[in-house]
Amino acid sequence: MREIVFDTETTGLDPKTGDRLVEIGCVEILNRFPTGKSYHVYLNPQRSMPREAFDVHGLSEEFLADKPLFDDVADAFLAFVGDAVLVAHNASFDMGFINFELKRSGRPSIGNERVIDTLVLARRKFPGAAASLDALCSRFGIDRSRRVKHGALLDAELLAEVYLELNGGRQADLGLAVAAEAVEVDAAGEPVVVRQRPHALAPRLNAAELAAHTAFCAAIGDKAIWAKYRDDSVADA
Repeated sequence: MREIVFDTETTGLDPKTGDRLVEIGCVEILNRFPTGKSYHVYLNPQRSMPREAFDVHGLSEEFLADKPLFDDVADAFLAFVGDAVLVAHNASFDMGFINFELKRSGRPSIGNERVIDTLVLARRKFPGAAASLDALCSRFGIDRSRRVKHGALLDAELLAEVYLELNGGRQADLGLAVAAEAVEVDAAGEPVVVRQRPHALAPRLNAAELAAHTAFCAAIGDKAIWAKYRDDSVADA
């Protein structure tokens, strides 16, 4: 399954009152693994930058003045997205701006059936807990030290990690979980979960290989380090 995790930066909160997109950042996930492919663009909003918005993302009018218009990059953006599911944090905000720009450029909007909102996922999984991107990064131990200001591509990269954790982590679907667990205590008396296999793995060495290894260890002598790890029950099996 192909998914695109994305984020946007804007001049404000509502495209219907004249606010515009100034940045789009996307990262691709395939079968819940990041592929390393991304899409990123800055946009000229053709309007002034309110101080409140600048304080959030640090994108000035001067910096954006020579950047492309949304209409210039719309086809490239849609080509990267393709028919993938879109993943965003507080998705109604980002999709509101994306669809406003698509409509403004004469292109079809993207339906809500293709959109996953990680804010909704987080609130369902952790009811009553803080669910901002920063809070979720802290919860999952994701390094956000580079996030001095908001940035669409960086935030999309962080959100991709959060999204994977919300779905059980990167190995959620690999089927590697063992069937049983035991609880021991460490030196400080704290409980430690020890994962155990229900059955030992079958040896992959054949009888000839085991015999050759035994002969090799015997030739070295009793002080051979191999003797510490040799399992006679396996060798005699």
